[in-house]
Parts: sequence; structure tokens; C-alpha cells
Amino acid sequence: MDRMLYTAMSGAKNAMDQQSVVIQNLSNVSTVGFRAQLQAARSVPVQGAGPLDTRVSAVATTPGSDFSQGPVDFTGRTLDVAMQDGAWLAVLAEDGTEAYTRRGDLQLDSDGVLLNLGRPVMGEGGPIALPQGAEISIGADGTISAIPQGEGPNALVDVGRIKLVTPDEPTLTRGDDGLFRAPLNDAGEPGVLPANEAARLVSGALEGSNVSAIDAMVSMIDVQRRYDMQMRVLSNADENAQRANSMLSLQG
Repeated sequence: MDRMLYTAMSGAKNAMDQQSVVIQNLSNVSTVGFRAQLQAARSVPVQGAGPLDTRVSAVATTPGSDFSQGPVDFTGRTLDVAMQDGAWLAVLAEDGTEAYTRRGDLQLDSDGVLLNLGRPVMGEGGPIALPQGAEISIGADGTISAIPQGEGPNALVDVGRIKLVTPDEPTLTRGDDGLFRAPLNDAGEPGVLPANEAARLVSGALEGSNVSAIDAMVSMIDVQRRYDMQMRVLSNADENAQRANSMLSLQG
């Protein structure tokens, strides 16, 4: 009887964990540059004072992310950029580490600092600050050019270059802030990837989420049905236990 309970219980728990991943993906179907989370399960022997080899639970894991390209929409906005191929944008995370994202809807704060969702965008020498009131343009290699306020096209000057990297994507880890980080270095801190001069972006465009709303909805329905099946098994196991107890009490 307990085998049935262990099987159904771990299956239901795994379905709940998988449902949370599906919901997370579905809620970000419209998030710029979002990468879908992947979910898998592995079997783990039940631990305790008297472990039994026949008692195994299913434990959910999140092995990585789907790094496939999302759809690119042209917006015409100067500060919108879509990274091409394997390029990633470097930003300064709130914890002070350098992190990477495919999100390209950039903004300027009151001091002229280029931001990505409130986080400074990294350049060749650190965060990028742009002249106040200047007309900005971004080249395919990430070079930012500016025409000072009140000046003509002949006054165009380069004021910085966005740091673009091309990491080995499967080695990236997703943080709780939604940003990706390089593998840990010898000091146990996220590594800093070198800029790739050959990396390119498209100005005036944004890459959308690579989550398919249809696939996510189908997965949600499938997971919900499997959860309901596991709960029915638990209910049947309880009914069987009650009937067995009744029979034993009559025989006694």
C-alpha cells in the first residue's frame, strides 16, 4: 500500500513543480528577450532511518533554459536593440556583478546613464553615460553616436560602445532577478565574459519572448490532468486501506 502512496505522492508533487515552471513561462510570453525555463524530473531514493530500495520519489529539477531565438519586431525606437545570433547584452546587476540579458528596451535616466530595466548598461570601461539632450544613434556593433543638442550632423561623435558578449549559452545560469551569469570563477563569484568585437545587434528592433503561448497552454492542461490522476490514486489508496482495516476488524 505504501508503494502506491509514495508513487502517487511524488508524482503529484512533481506535477505541481512542473506547473509552476509552465506558469512562469506563460506569464512571460510577452516579456522582451525572455528565455523559457526547462523542467525535468529525476528519481531520488527516499531517505530516512530505515531506507528501502523500493521507495523512490520523483524530484523536479530545472536543468536550464531554452536559448532559441525569439521573434524580432521592428519598433523604430532609437534605444531599442535586438541582439543577433548568440550576442548578449552586458549589464551591472543590483548585486554588483556583471550579468547578461537579451532584453533590449533601453532607457536613459535623468543623469544620462543608459539603463536596461533600471540596471546600468556596461560599456568598454563601465556603465555608459550619454550627453544630455543629444540625438542618439546605435550602430550594429554597439557603438553609440551622439549629436550634441543644437548641433548639426557634422558634430556627430562616438560616446561609447555597448558591451556585447557571445557566451557558451548552456553554461549560463539564470538568477532570481531574471539575468543570466557566467560560470563561477576561482573566487566563487560569477565570471566576467570578454567583449566580442564581432557581435552584432539591430537598432530600432526588439526580440520577443521565445515562449509559445499555445505550447505553454497545452503543457498546463497536460500537467493538470496528470496531477488529477495522481490525486485519484491517493484517494483509491485511502479507500483500499479503509476497506482492509474494516475486514481485519471483522475477523478479529
